[in-house]
Amino acid sequence: MREPTRDDVDRLVGPATPHFAYQLRARVRELVQDLPEGHEVRRYGEEKMELLDRLGHASSKADEGPRVRRDVPGWQEIPSAAPADEPLPRR
Repeated sequence: MREPTRDDVDRLVGPATPHFAYQLRARVRELVQDLPEGHEVRRYGEEKMELLDRLGHASSKADEGPRVRRDVPGWQEIPSAAPADEPLPRR
């Protein structure tokens, strides 16, 4: 396999969404892990892994912003919509 480039890292990171940030981070790590410590592409990949980590953490932690309104139709039937600190009762 040829040596990875910055473009290879960008191709992985470019379409990142919060939902897939950690999967993409793992792929970037695999791509650059065999490069020497000081290698330009490895450093660039590590920067992008930090970005993906922040993206994934911010979206999964959900500390900020208001909670979803509970008057949304179907709220009581969607267990995944309940916050962890107020889970829906078991059926």
